[in-house]
Amino acid sequence: MYIEAPFHCDYGKNIEVGDFFFVNYNCVILDVGKVTIGNNVQFAPNVSLYTAGHPIHPDSRNSGYEYGIGITIGNNVWLGGNVVVNPGVHIGNNVVVGSGSVVTKDIPDNVVAVGNPCRIIRKITEEDRKYYYKNLEFDVADYRI
Repeated sequence: MYIEAPFHCDYGKNIEVGDFFFVNYNCVILDVGKVTIGNNVQFAPNVSLYTAGHPIHPDSRNSGYEYGIGITIGNNVWLGGNVVVNPGVHIGNNVVVGSGSVVTKDIPDNVVAVGNPCRIIRKITEEDRKYYYKNLEFDVADYRI
């Protein structure tokens, strides 16, 4: 596990991470609820996971009530810069979430999802293996897996 400072969380004890976890600068994890993160997960700068929330109605919100609903992130996930994940969201395995996305609903395995609110734009396929960025192919002979 490698975490670039600064990193902020509420408690820390409600966060479980797998092997080979990388967190870039300015990560915020509000771990009022449990946060479970799988293996080989990467966070770009300014990723925020929010398990905490407050009621919508002002009288209820002004009561001071706060809730925590867990977040689960699978294996082999990359969250781009400035991604926000809301309470109760489950992100599947082998997922890429594009920069600036706000994830309000579950994301299934093997997809690229982007936007606000975040939505699936396509599946990740075997064809993606030969590209490192958009349509740019790897030019390193020993890369091929």
